[in-house]
Amino acid sequence: MKDPRLLAEVAEHPHALLFATVSGAHLYGFPSADSDFDLRGAHIAPVALLTGLERVTETIKSSHVRDGADVDLVTHEVRKFFSLLLRNNGYVLEQLYSPLVVHTTPEHEELQHIARGCITSACVRHYLGFAVNQWQLFEKESPRRLKPLLYVFRVLLSGIHMMRTGEVNANLLECNAALGTVRLTWIDHLVAQKVGGGEQKTLSDGDIAFYHREYVRLREWLTDEAERSALPPAPTAKTAMADLLHRIRLQPWGRD
Repeated sequence: MKDPRLLAEVAEHPHALLFATVSGAHLYGFPSADSDFDLRGAHIAPVALLTGLERVTETIKSSHVRDGADVDLVTHEVRKFFSLLLRNNGYVLEQLYSPLVVHTTPEHEELQHIARGCITSACVRHYLGFAVNQWQLFEKESPRRLKPLLYVFRVLLSGIHMMRTGEVNANLLECNAALGTVRLTWIDHLVAQKVGGGEQKTLSDGDIAFYHREYVRLREWLTDEAERSALPPAPTAKTAMADLLHRIRLQPWGRD
């Protein structure tokens, strides 16, 4: 994704980047004209900093308005990012496998291969927890916006897709289509409303009871899929990731 606004944000990062990809509404399949660009990735702290007395910043955040668009970049130091991958964290898996790539390296591609061993049935806890949090946020709003509701169903369908297929896919429309004959026919309509109506698009109160029933049903569906999933119960990639991290540390990255 070679948008000059995103490339400029990456270029200003203080450290070398292992990768940077687009997350948020653009990755989830329902960006509107006023959607922010959410960049996520992993940075590599220089060895001199790691071995010195200064505190290493594990997470770096930046935010700028570029040509009328809000661009937010959040990166974790590679050791922290690897550790998050080993904690059944669907969010960082989605960042790693995002097809909207702004910056990449051969090590990024290698990590994508290795991190297949981090796709586990235990990731269900991430997806269920995220869905509950998003639904609570949705319920607290008045009037209730469409965006938090789409986040609820996006994370539930991504979790179902992972449990069924072993694939990481954060795109709501693609995960819904993959359900085939049991796809949710109303999802396309919701997405079209959000894309055309913007970040502040709201819902009528008469629809809330239906969406609550679907939220409960999909939570139960996700739980059932996890129980019968063929995915391993825990990550199997720790040794390979430790080796990759060691080799990353030995390389001169040139930014610092």
